[in-house]
Amino acid sequence: MTHAWRDTISLTGEQRLVRDSIRDLCSDFDAAYWREADRSETYPSEFVDALADHGWLGILVPEEYGGAGMSTSEVVVMMEEIAASGGGFSAPQAIHGGIYNSVPLVKYASEELKSELLPRVASGEASIQSFGLTEPNAGSNSTAIETRAERTDDGDAYMINGQKIWISRVDQSDYILLMARTTPQEEVEKSTRGISMFLVDLADAYEQDGLEIEAIDKTASGFVHSFEMWFSDLRVPAENLIGEEGRGFYQVLDGLNEERLVIAAECVGLGEAALERAIDYANDREVFGRPIGANQAIQHPIAEAYARVLAAKQLVYAAAEELDDTDQKDAGARANVAKYLAADAAFKAADAAVQTHGGFGVAREYDVERYFREARLTRLVPITQQLALNYLGETVLGLPRSY
Repeated sequence: MTHAWRDTISLTGEQRLVRDSIRDLCSDFDAAYWREADRSETYPSEFVDALADHGWLGILVPEEYGGAGMSTSEVVVMMEEIAASGGGFSAPQAIHGGIYNSVPLVKYASEELKSELLPRVASGEASIQSFGLTEPNAGSNSTAIETRAERTDDGDAYMINGQKIWISRVDQSDYILLMARTTPQEEVEKSTRGISMFLVDLADAYEQDGLEIEAIDKTASGFVHSFEMWFSDLRVPAENLIGEEGRGFYQVLDGLNEERLVIAAECVGLGEAALERAIDYANDREVFGRPIGANQAIQHPIAEAYARVLAAKQLVYAAAEELDDTDQKDAGARANVAKYLAADAAFKAADAAVQTHGGFGVAREYDVERYFREARLTRLVPITQQLALNYLGETVLGLPRSY
């Protein structure tokens, strides 16, 4: 694989180390590996284990807890490279939760919990791959969640009842960060209050018969499984409350911009993977005695897609680098712009790649059909393109609230 057209952005020494290390690791997992994982809907355990063995699952865990102690600037490089290597959007999504679900623990968990759990997360011994927020009646409107966590009379635990949907990687997690209402919405002054964050031990939940799950049959990111979950009188120890009761929604918001930038980087990597396939095929495939890439009808869409991917990449990297020096409002604007542009760029690149391949664009062996399915998904998750625009319209441009 040629990288020259991708390696045009200036990196810090640490970012170059991350890029080169991840690129070398990913070289052991070729297109056939990801193609088969997608076809069979099999979680890429060998790849995840390789990342764990090299300490990459603890990239955001502080050094005092056994992690690498790096920042979002380095995670952006890591996740883009994983996607661009041929894994597409699904490959970084296979580990995304395990990396970012450690952040609330670092910021808000008790010292006892951090000391006990974070070293195991950093080494790959324990995983917190799942984040339980979305519900059937509360999709993008997160404050409308109905799952309840009620303190027991003895104060030692919370009893959790409710339902979640579209929760990924539950089958690959030891724990889930679960969001639940500890105060009903009608009893709080603002809908963002009264929501709390809990660390739930999934093995204990199954042993209590307090949890049932059911996989959702889907057509994109097939090897990253998503589930519907039902909680019934699940007893969670009070010490597993993360942070302050009733402040969980704000704790989620605290890391939202960083995670959104990383999602944007994964979209960029997906776009680059699609472009790589399109470029190779356009150079190799000959019709009427010359490569099809010599035809402007093929060449121009690829070049346009490259321009879009590069522009999105530059914005993602700049926003990640400046996070610490940017106030929350500006950081939110940049994160939403980055997600919007990167998802759009990935879709245009995947579409151009399919079109370049002609009929073979829908053949599994050429991979671009998978990239196209994943690119369509990026315009929906973790927020839709329309919600990103809503944020920009209201928060940045001062337009009336539209929802």
